Amino acid sequence: MANQLPTTIDGVISRMEEIDAELDPRDGVACFNRVYLKVTELVKEHVTAGTFKDNAFLERMDVIFAGLYLRNVDSAKAHRPVDPSWQPLFAARGNRVLWPIQFALAGMNAHINHDLALAVVETCKERDATPDTAPVHEDFEKVNDLLASVEAEIRAEFELQIVKIATGPAETLKHAVSAFSISAAREAAWINATLLWGVRNDPIKYPLQLAAINAGVQTTSRLILVPVVPPPAA
Repeated sequence: MANQLPTTIDGVISRMEEIDAELDPRDGVACFNRVYLKVTELVKEHVTAGTFKDNAFLERMDVIFAGLYLRNVDSAKAHRPVDPSWQPLFAARGNRVLWPIQFALAGMNAHINHDLALAVVETCKERDATPDTAPVHEDFEKVNDLLASVEAEIRAEFELQIVKIATGPAETLKHAVSAFSISAAREAAWINATLLWGVRNDPIKYPLQLAAINAGVQTTSRLILVPVVPPPAA
C-alpha cells in the first residue's frame, strides 16, 4: 500500500528523510531526493520567516508539487508504472556509470519541467485563483532566487570532482551538465502552467498540451542520463 501523501511541508521533509534512509546513496532517485530535500528545507525556512507575500499559497503549492514526485516513488516501490516524465530517471537509477549530478538534474528536469506546471494549476484551482492573481507569479519568482544558491552549490561540488578526471569524455559531461539551468526550467514551467491553465477545461487540448510537455521532458532526461565517463571512486 502506498504511503499517504503529506499535507504540510514538515510532512514532506519527513517523507523525504525516510526515502533517504531507505535507499542506497548511489541510487539515482536517492541522488535527486537529497537535492530536493535541501530545496524543501530552504523553502520551509522562508515560508516560516514570511518571505513570500502569500505564504499559505506558496506552502500549499510546495506540498502539492512534492506529492507529484512522491506518488512516483510509491508507484516504483509497488512495482507500478511511473509517470512517463519520470521514467528515464527511474529506469536508469541503478546505473553506476552515471554521476550523481546527472541523476539529480534528470530529477529536476522531470519535477520542474513537468510537475511544477501541474502544481501551479492544481493550487490555483484549489485556492480559487489564477496564475495572474497577485502575488502568485511574484512569489513563484522569489523561489527562483532561493534555488540559485542550491544550484551553485551542486555545480561547485561537481566541478571539484570532474577536475580529477582529465579526459575528453569528462569535458563532454561537464558541458552537458552545464547546459541545464534550474532558472530556465522554472521559466519554461511558468509558461507551461499558463498554457495548461488556458485549456484546463478542454478535454482534447489539455491532454495534448500535457503530452507535448511530457515528450520534451523525456527527451531532455535521456540526454542528461547518457553515460559518458564513470564517476571517481568514493
